[in-house]
Amino acid sequence: MHVLFVAPHFPAGQREFVRALHSVGARVTGIGEADPRQLGDRLRGWLHGYEQVPSVCDEEAMLRAVRRVQQREWVDRLEATIEAHILPTARVRAAAGIPGLSVEAAILCRDKPQMKEFLREHGIPCARSTGAASPQEIAAFVREVGFPVILKPRAGAGASGTYKVDDAPALEQAIVELGVDRGNSVAVEEFISGHEGFYDTLTVGGEVAHEFICHYYPNVLEAMRTRWISPQIVVTNRLDAPGYEGLKRLGQAVIRELGLGTTATHMEWFYGPKGLKFSEIGARPPGVSQWDLYAAANDLDIYREWAHAIVHGRVAGRPSRRFASGIIALRPDRDGRIRGYSGVEDIHRQFGRWVVDSHLPAPGTPTQPIEAGYMANAWIRMRHPDYDELRSMLDAVGQTVHVYAG
Repeated sequence: MHVLFVAPHFPAGQREFVRALHSVGARVTGIGEADPRQLGDRLRGWLHGYEQVPSVCDEEAMLRAVRRVQQREWVDRLEATIEAHILPTARVRAAAGIPGLSVEAAILCRDKPQMKEFLREHGIPCARSTGAASPQEIAAFVREVGFPVILKPRAGAGASGTYKVDDAPALEQAIVELGVDRGNSVAVEEFISGHEGFYDTLTVGGEVAHEFICHYYPNVLEAMRTRWISPQIVVTNRLDAPGYEGLKRLGQAVIRELGLGTTATHMEWFYGPKGLKFSEIGARPPGVSQWDLYAAANDLDIYREWAHAIVHGRVAGRPSRRFASGIIALRPDRDGRIRGYSGVEDIHRQFGRWVVDSHLPAPGTPTQPIEAGYMANAWIRMRHPDYDELRSMLDAVGQTVHVYAG
């Protein structure tokens, strides 16, 4: 099978998908923005060919690149794994006659108001929401549902550009910062209180072949706005617990209604006083290298499982569920440059055998804003056979390790 893979060079985790495709016997042609000389020997060794384009979001340039390859040889698949690339790639795929995720499914997985309207019509419980391109439309929605509400880009990823609005002055500020007063269209949603997590899958022909469930501590908006918090994402190994049955049924129903075929999926959910609610879904793997934690927890090369599904129409392994795993983000005490750390040695003395890996930027490294995400600055990833014990260890890391900047 000949697979065209979008953006094989950057970010660095993209190389794992190319490695995996090559390992299961595919010929892989990369399409990317990097100069071929920047690819490095290892990545070049996994690639059958490479096409450089000005931007992988430029659909005309991408289609020309695909056509060049098709003139030379048959192409079976065109795959992308980054949120911003999913819809342009689907359009190019359709224009080039290559099977895979449809344009319609890509739009529904990208445009949050359309996504939720479609799923509500198909019986999926969602927060009330709408798309709005004017302050008047937002005001009408707020009159209907009341404060608080959530405002975010229609096609954003994660918590980027997301605002929780509690009153009229905050709403006016969010409208200006999101450019709604200048005609930008945004998603406006009823705020749902409760616990937040995600349900990730590998689907083959629309059937869930692998599934993983994660929890946020605390919820993402609070985590991305509060410096003193060391937020965690934790992967459970208790998928057979009765409390997860409803979540798995919900996730599988969403996949079925959206017509997702052979793909990775990443679905956010809330559970609280109003019950279990769907939040959003992407036809892609999760961010923050979360697949690395699935691999560490399950004795499974998840990238190779994805490649096996793409190339051979089935997965090859089974997750062991031996471990729960998690990441804790460690924030600098202020913006500036890293000065140093305390508590790292204590953590390794106590829990070193359970540390998967870590990232502690060297002194002098510029800090990144906390809004940049869980891997923006320092972090530690761990695993343990017992979920509750892992949570206790991650809490201890957050209380013990301090990152100093100045």
